[in-house]
Amino acid sequence: MGHETYNALRHFADSWGLLAMFVFFVGVIVWAFRPGSRKTYKDVADIPFRHEDKPAQD
Repeated sequence: MGHETYNALRHFADSWGLLAMFVFFVGVIVWAFRPGSRKTYKDVADIPFRHEDKPAQD
């Protein structure tokens, strides 16, 4: 029984699992480079430099 389960899961991973991971990867890339995301990423990248001349206010 265990060998049959392994073969079924291996077959799934070789076909549909690989396709699902590829679609997820492409989705993440599209999400990261979507139009309008540049401002968000620029703001996040500047977080360490926001209060370099004075401490943050309470």
